[in-house]
Amino acid sequence: MYTETHRFYRYQHKAPKGWESFQVKYRETDLWVRARLNLEREAMQAVLSCRLQLEQYIASHEDFLRSLAPLPDDPLAPSLVRRMLKAAITAGVGPMASVAGAIAQAVGVSLEPFSDSVIVENGGDCYLHLQQETIVGIFAGPDSPFTGKIAVKLRPERFPIGICTSSGTVGHSLSFGKADAVTIISSDAALADAAATRLGNMVKTRADIDKALELAPRIPSIEAVLILIKDKIGIWGNIEVLPI
Repeated sequence: MYTETHRFYRYQHKAPKGWESFQVKYRETDLWVRARLNLEREAMQAVLSCRLQLEQYIASHEDFLRSLAPLPDDPLAPSLVRRMLKAAITAGVGPMASVAGAIAQAVGVSLEPFSDSVIVENGGDCYLHLQQETIVGIFAGPDSPFTGKIAVKLRPERFPIGICTSSGTVGHSLSFGKADAVTIISSDAALADAAATRLGNMVKTRADIDKALELAPRIPSIEAVLILIKDKIGIWGNIEVLPI
């Protein structure tokens, strides 16, 4: 995730006509939301529900918070926790690697009855449910030659979608790799988040791009991968990368 000072990308553009943008923040959770209406109250209720599920589960399952490896599925766990457990098992990482994407999607889905289009961004991990073609810029750190130069085009038929990024050089999220950005596209934002961590951990040098791209097709439900490290780029799957 990015700290508040790093979240400059939230303020680089104003909401176009017919949209409302707002921030929802509770403890460590800090979301930027765009919807057809100001749904700040509804979004906060969804955030509180997510936090309650997580905090109550962690209180009795401390390994959920600390484990860097997948944990067994728990049929008695709350829905958000089960989604994270399943994403972690699929990607081969600890369950908290999926938390930002899982919360972004849970909040976005909760707002869809009130708005036909929703964007929820959670520290660079996003859930989007839109009606029109959209271009998403990729931030890979201030020193990356790709920052501000490339974007991903998402056509209407792709939505709803999760697009999540892990970095070994930007932000404070735990990563054992050195990639400037590993971006994953999946219909499951929790899985996209977890898979970004898994592949990001693998990429320590430019030479690691190929092995990460070889693993990507073996992670079920991953639609596309974009890897950026220094001056090198790796791409796999159903993705349109554009210069900007």
